[in-house]
Amino acid sequence: MKKYFGIFVLLAAWLPALPTWAMEVSPDALVDNTAQEVLAIVRQDKDIRAGNTAKILDLVDAKILPHFDFTRMTRLAMGKNWSKAAPEQQQQLVKEFRTLLVRTYSNALTTYRDHTIKVEPLKGKADDSDTTVKTQVIQGHGQQSVPIDYSMEKTADGWKVYDVTVAGVSLVTNYRSTFNSQVHEGGVEKLIKTLTEKNRALIASDKKADTAP
Repeated sequence: MKKYFGIFVLLAAWLPALPTWAMEVSPDALVDNTAQEVLAIVRQDKDIRAGNTAKILDLVDAKILPHFDFTRMTRLAMGKNWSKAAPEQQQQLVKEFRTLLVRTYSNALTTYRDHTIKVEPLKGKADDSDTTVKTQVIQGHGQQSVPIDYSMEKTADGWKVYDVTVAGVSLVTNYRSTFNSQVHEGGVEKLIKTLTEKNRALIASDKKADTAP
């Protein structure tokens, strides 16, 4: 799941760079029209190709976070346990979950510059407010293509991604079992503590990698 989740980072990155009128275009058209542009940017940016953590994170922060509904993603990942969290705990969970996703997967951005992304035509009604954009990541070298689906909802602020399914495995569902286990062991505070410690370890690892000779 983690290996291919970085592609969601890649496909997401184009969204903020689009002109205002593009928000009225169907989700599949948005992906189809812009994915190649972002691939070209990744291929041409030597710092990103070299794995410059700070620059990659800047890219993610600027171009991804405003276009993903991390609150809904966290709520879905929490399932029935979401209602057990106090409002301030819910805010902390969203913050830590967002940080975890960004820190864990942002470096995968550099590994997909040689891949081809094919977006399938959107199925459903034109006025649907909830849809799934299906893509195929063609890896080349005889490797099997990887299907990645983006669950998206149309909001007042445009289309938002709230789940990513890689080769049939939902990101939200994948984390739900882990979250349920943590809450069962020590309540919501146990989950928050675990996410916070994981994020600190990832940040420390990134800093160490950036300073390595």
